[in-house]
Amino acid sequence: MAENNSKEKFKSKIGGQALIEGIMMLGPVKGAMACRLPDGTIDLEVWDENNGRQAPWYRKAPFVRGCFNFVASLIKGYKYTMKSAEKQMTEEEKAEEHTKKAAKSSSPDNINSNDEKLSSSAFDIIMIIGSVLGVAIAMGLFFFLPKFLVGLIPGAANTGILRSMLEGIVKIALFVLYMWAVSLMKDIKRQYMYHGAEHKTIACHEAELPLTVENIRMQSRFHKRCGTSFIFIVLIIGIFVMCFVPKGLIWWQRSLISLAALPLVVSISYECIRIAGNHDNLFTKILSAPGLAMQRITTREPDDSMIEIAIAAMKPCIPEDKEEDKW
Repeated sequence: MAENNSKEKFKSKIGGQALIEGIMMLGPVKGAMACRLPDGTIDLEVWDENNGRQAPWYRKAPFVRGCFNFVASLIKGYKYTMKSAEKQMTEEEKAEEHTKKAAKSSSPDNINSNDEKLSSSAFDIIMIIGSVLGVAIAMGLFFFLPKFLVGLIPGAANTGILRSMLEGIVKIALFVLYMWAVSLMKDIKRQYMYHGAEHKTIACHEAELPLTVENIRMQSRFHKRCGTSFIFIVLIIGIFVMCFVPKGLIWWQRSLISLAALPLVVSISYECIRIAGNHDNLFTKILSAPGLAMQRITTREPDDSMIEIAIAAMKPCIPEDKEEDKW
């Protein structure tokens, strides 16, 4: 389809995330989560973003908003991923769980009640420990391991820019390898298909076409403002920032500096991805190219049932005033 160059292409503020058998969409006013339940029906939750108020200044100020929006996105993404997982319980499983809780709560023996509280507390503790371990493993892989491996190269500590480049290459290689490895898992494959449905639905909205399965199916599953592209930009900006670190430091010292510089790297990367989303020129094409290439792994072509989920999540997030939706 030929593009009309006389008219600037509409870019939406709406973004999303693939969940477990579902999709979350976040608009300027509303947020929504749609999930396919085990019985085949669609469950939809809608809420007001920022409690119906304007976003605070630190969520909008350049070079400040990046860190706050990134952390808020992580928290919200984790919350609704957990909720989507809960929705995959069958009615029999829910009834069984309810029966167990009712039996324990009706027992005259206080020991049962205490056991229930201890069990609930233990589950919460396990979830917290699991989350902490996940973060620790990620930090080990992407912060400490690349610097440790490059530090084993004789004379690497005195190479400055070259060392930063080598660390960045190892970090990117580990990231690509990790994303490819998890993509082989059946559940992750489905999540990547929902990721593709999310991108295609946003693309259809930005093409200003009706949100139908037929219209969405023909759209591209690659999008410049994807979180995958953002991570790649973080990795690239991190290479340049680490070039300014003094020579002669050992791997763990460089790792600590890299962690301390993360807010700066995230802030710069956030502004870069906004520029890439707003403009279409040689610089933004080069900036977006690695992330778009990575989306060949992290997105898959969805089936029509997944597109239906994306439509259900998308529609409540489109504001009545189109000006509020402009990126």
